[in-house]
Amino acid sequence: MPASSEFVKLCRSQVAIAVSLGATFSAVYLTQELVSGSEAKLVPIAVYPDTSVTDAENQELRLESAASSTVKQVPRLAEPAVTVEESTVGTIAPEPLPGFENRDDRCQGPENVWQQRRQIVTPLIHEGAVMGLLVCGRQDRAWNDREEAQMQQIARTLALACILDQRSQWMQQELGSARQIQAQVYDTMHNLLHQFKSPLTALRTFGKLLARRLVPEDKNRNVAFSIVRESDRLSELLSQFDRTVDTGEANLRFPSATSEIATSHGELTRDSPLSLSPVANLDKSCFVELVLKPLLVSAEAIASENHLSLVADIPPDLPPVWANDRALREVLSNLIDNALKYTPPGGQIYITASSEKAGRPSPAVAVAVSDTGSGIPPQDLEHLFERHYRGEKAQTEIPGTGLGLAIARDLVRQMQGEIQVFSPVNPEWLPPAAAYLYPSDRGTTFVVFLPVRSCPVD
Repeated sequence: MPASSEFVKLCRSQVAIAVSLGATFSAVYLTQELVSGSEAKLVPIAVYPDTSVTDAENQELRLESAASSTVKQVPRLAEPAVTVEESTVGTIAPEPLPGFENRDDRCQGPENVWQQRRQIVTPLIHEGAVMGLLVCGRQDRAWNDREEAQMQQIARTLALACILDQRSQWMQQELGSARQIQAQVYDTMHNLLHQFKSPLTALRTFGKLLARRLVPEDKNRNVAFSIVRESDRLSELLSQFDRTVDTGEANLRFPSATSEIATSHGELTRDSPLSLSPVANLDKSCFVELVLKPLLVSAEAIASENHLSLVADIPPDLPPVWANDRALREVLSNLIDNALKYTPPGGQIYITASSEKAGRPSPAVAVAVSDTGSGIPPQDLEHLFERHYRGEKAQTEIPGTGLGLAIARDLVRQMQGEIQVFSPVNPEWLPPAAAYLYPSDRGTTFVVFLPVRSCPVD
């Protein structure tokens, strides 16, 4: 990968440091490829002095030739047995400084040349690989040990910067590839969403036609209305899904577009299009009974199909709660679905709501869902509300994503409520007359506490 402009600036600043130490010439080279026993192609990155363009180009050619013969002697180290300082001093014979090849007063013997130490060639080494050279020279005096140590420090800085620069460019390439894949995914999602709308509209229409043809006394009329209601729910979720895809696509094109959405803790705000549900506003309130009523119709149908006994005890005089009805419906639907899913045939499910049993510091309404399923192992309880966590349930054939409870908890928190889980089942939330039907060694009880709204609902 070519060097970035930031890395070139760093090289120039390090060359300037070498010049401040007395160098009349200084250059940084990077090697494109270095294989043991073969020549390396050196690319000049920063050169001092930088005169006219033509002179600079000619000078760089001379320097590249001089440095190339030097880097030939520096093999790739499979296992770096010596430090950078040891590999620099005493192993690289310096080349004559360009422009001084014909000086009569130049020392002739290799030992005298090295003693003069007027030119220092320091390899840029990282984890045993030579990535380039730092070449510095002057003719008025030799380099002392302190100056050589400073040059070696500059070389280490450049080597590390080169690695970081290459990694940064590689990550940018990977990010570009990921964005292309994401763009294709968003196109596919848009296509699927468009195709999903037609059968959903048809399903809703069929439900309405069926409900009209059934007389009010027909028990199946509630099933038909449930089809229409669930179709409306799917339509709402589909609209939210569509908005989320649009937001993600906008963020893909303009990465800073969602910067105002995230809070200082990296969490999404309540009114964010990427939030879990269009919840959120505490100026809304609803009645638990009205939210539960349509859910119970669907749950009773599913329970009957699965040979389960479902009993609900929802007082009609519960006070209104601070909650968004759609969000609360999502929470309670997830809890009821879980009970239906994990209760074996012949089992019981009990749903109750109460304001007296809430037992909270401030007025609250509690909704509890209990079942006679196998229960939740103790080791899974502390992870139960983590996204994608299923614990032992993942070993069963029961399908699931591990998202329902995580979504329920997040929505309850947004509504300033609380959710608790008990396993085995908590007898406090069971009907006294039928408590014997719920074994004390298994089963699960989920309880949702919601703050009461003291003033009447508009």
